[in-house]
Amino acid sequence: MTTARTATVARATNETSVDVTVNLDGSGVYTVSTGIGFLDHMLEQLSRHSLIDLDVTVKGDLHIDAHHTTEDSGIAIGEAVAKALGDRRGITRYGDALIPMDETLTRVALDISGRPYLVWKTAFSQPRLGEMDTELFKEWFAAFAGSAGITLHIETLYGVNNHHIVESCFKGLARALRTAVSLDPRKLDAIPSTKGTLGGAAAALDG
Repeated sequence: MTTARTATVARATNETSVDVTVNLDGSGVYTVSTGIGFLDHMLEQLSRHSLIDLDVTVKGDLHIDAHHTTEDSGIAIGEAVAKALGDRRGITRYGDALIPMDETLTRVALDISGRPYLVWKTAFSQPRLGEMDTELFKEWFAAFAGSAGITLHIETLYGVNNHHIVESCFKGLARALRTAVSLDPRKLDAIPSTKGTLGGAAAALDG
C-alpha cells in the first residue's frame, strides 16, 4: 500500500500568515482564499489541472500591496509539495506541457531535481490584472520553484490577451506537475537519479 503523499505547511511572518495543505494523489479539489481574486483563480486552475488537492488560506498585508501575499503563498505551496514528495522515490520526475488558450501558446517544462531554477520568458502588455500587478506572477513562480526544489522553464511562445497568457502559465505548470509527481509503477522503489538522491543548490533565476 502506497503511503499517502500529503503535507501541511503553516508559515507566519510579520507580513503574512499562510496555511497550506496538499494531496499529490488527489482529484483536483480546492479551497483557496488569498484575498486576491485573480491569484485565487490561478491557484484553483493549478489544483484542477494538476489533480493535486489544494487548501490555501492567506492573510496578508494587502493594505500595502499584493507582493508579500503572492510570494509567500508560492513559498508555502512549494514547501508543501516538497514535503509531500518526501525523498521523491518512485516519481516520474520530469513533466512538460504545451498549453493553448485561444490566441496564446505557452510551453512549460520542469524537473523535480532538488535544484531550484526558474527560466521565465513571458511578458505582459499591461501592468495589472484585476487587483494584481502582472510583475508579481514571475515572483510567484520563482517562490514556488525555489521552495519546491524544482527546475522550471516557462516560455510564452505567443499571445496577446494578458489573462490568457498568465492562465496558460499556471495550467502549464499544473499539467507538467501532474506528470512529474506521478508514480512510475516500474520503479516505485527507486529515486529517479543515478546519484541516488535528489537535492542541490540554491534557487536561481533566468529571464
